[in-house]
Amino acid sequence: MDFKGLQIGPGAAFAPMAGLSDAAARSLMAAHGAAYTTSEMVSAKALCYRDQKTAALLRGRGGEKPFGIQLFGNEPQTMAEAARLALAWQPDFIDLNMGCPAPKITATGAGSALMRDPALCGKIVAAVTAATALPVTVKMRKGWDDSLVTCVEVARAAEAAGAAAVAVHARTRAQMYAPPIDPDCIAAVKRAVGIPVIGNGDILTAADALALQRETGCDAVMVGRGALGNPWLFDEILAALAGKALPPRPALRERLRTMCAQIYAMCEEKGEEAAMRQARTQAPYYMKGLRGAAELRHTACALTVYRDAEELAALALSLNPGQ
Repeated sequence: MDFKGLQIGPGAAFAPMAGLSDAAARSLMAAHGAAYTTSEMVSAKALCYRDQKTAALLRGRGGEKPFGIQLFGNEPQTMAEAARLALAWQPDFIDLNMGCPAPKITATGAGSALMRDPALCGKIVAAVTAATALPVTVKMRKGWDDSLVTCVEVARAAEAAGAAAVAVHARTRAQMYAPPIDPDCIAAVKRAVGIPVIGNGDILTAADALALQRETGCDAVMVGRGALGNPWLFDEILAALAGKALPPRPALRERLRTMCAQIYAMCEEKGEEAAMRQARTQAPYYMKGLRGAAELRHTACALTVYRDAEELAALALSLNPGQ
């Protein structure tokens, strides 16, 4: 897959997710076969104001795979200036957030609120592509709600303005993350534009990834929450795309070693206090399907220092012998 000169290898992309797709997570997913990764969303306005907390979100590329920085905002020139500033972190591409459904983002006219104004979407893409020689991609939704489905119009506007690719989350903003997704909207975007189209939404297994590509004709898929606590999903998707048998699932001890390694990398990246606050969100994903899951999740939500993560792993093993 080609993002206007940036070659993207096979496999699924790791989706940008606020508070979840930090450098430690990106590195982990890339090591397991993610085709490319993207930063947590960064406020263009805050970056232009040289906000240090915002800049901290951009620490670390996250492995050797292509890495993009995602910006959100609704002012074309501010987005352009932020893209220029983002070059200091040496991304391979710039991604524009037109899909976040969070009220605090849409209330400012950014994120998925932009799906109500395809012309403005085009102006933002045009401003950013004029500000940088890097490929510019767009992450969007199906539309605002069922009465305002604009993904095709936004994709066409983005392509006309110079976008290198579009990723389509197959839900409206009104749906938030509630199932089901609508693969037909991804297929409609694929028919409407000539740039790569990446399908996103409800990919929890390699079979889901193959089915979405088969149903929509999309060029690749993007995985978000399905990979949390399960980076091996990227290995499985790579194997499935190549027509190979899926690799065996790791034993519980290996899964928990991976959890601890990810949390340790987070501590090194941002300091123990900040990392452990975020680990309270990350660790419960590794507890899914385990015996004593309720107790494990409660323990995970009380992580304070790195040693607590090791104790959580020991507790999970004691409650699930033989796994």
